[in-house]
Amino acid sequence: MGRLAGKRAIVTGAGSGIGRASALRFAQEGARVLAIDRSTDAVEETAAMVRAEGGDAIAMAADAGDEASVKAYVARALEAFGGLDVVYANAGISGGDVPLFEQDVSLWTEILRVNLIGPFLAIKHAGRHMVGQGRGAIVCTASVAGLRSNAGGSPYSASKAGVISLVQTAANSMWGSGVRINAVCPGLIETGMTKPVFEYARARGSEDKLGQLNPLRRYGLPHEIAAMAAFLASDDASYVNGQAIAVDGGLTSTLPFAKRLR
Repeated sequence: MGRLAGKRAIVTGAGSGIGRASALRFAQEGARVLAIDRSTDAVEETAAMVRAEGGDAIAMAADAGDEASVKAYVARALEAFGGLDVVYANAGISGGDVPLFEQDVSLWTEILRVNLIGPFLAIKHAGRHMVGQGRGAIVCTASVAGLRSNAGGSPYSASKAGVISLVQTAANSMWGSGVRINAVCPGLIETGMTKPVFEYARARGSEDKLGQLNPLRRYGLPHEIAAMAAFLASDDASYVNGQAIAVDGGLTSTLPFAKRLR
């Protein structure tokens, strides 16, 4: 029996990267999974991968930052599974590497819509049901970029800092309800979002330098974030609430340095 046995879960951004790895991990842990992504083909592929491993998954195309879409995917989970125990609000976009003074409002608006309003909508619509039943776990993907500078562009970093604050305030808004909410803050992870960084490093022959600033001296993989998400979604994390947990090889444990102290 897995740690999510009998749980009914939604995973957004499940068409690739951390979302796909999490849909697979949740199913491996025993959850029935509704996989959500804007790309129909990608999310159908994720669901097929889950089923190929003997898991239970349904695919649904939806825009995580659109309220009608969020209402629809929550309703789909309730209809298909007869209830809802876990939501992993993972969907996000990076916005690219646009210099500060060249950023426009439309860039900020779209990043905040997907990265911050998306988790808010998941909390609003799934959380209402969970509060009514007296239990549930919500996990959001934030980022080390929401904790420190130089891990992403300004709008992306601001959106992820907002997710961390949202998790903290939502945990207290649902005071005494039995519903927990936490955030995972990934460091440098090889996903579709970070593909340009990895391709550039490999083209230069400097892949070995990726992640070198953290104590583990390497970058992370999606399944390592999925493992933390599965823990936070499970009853093993029954006393973890309102937290933003970095999964970054130790990157955010340090201050900048010129020479390693021994």
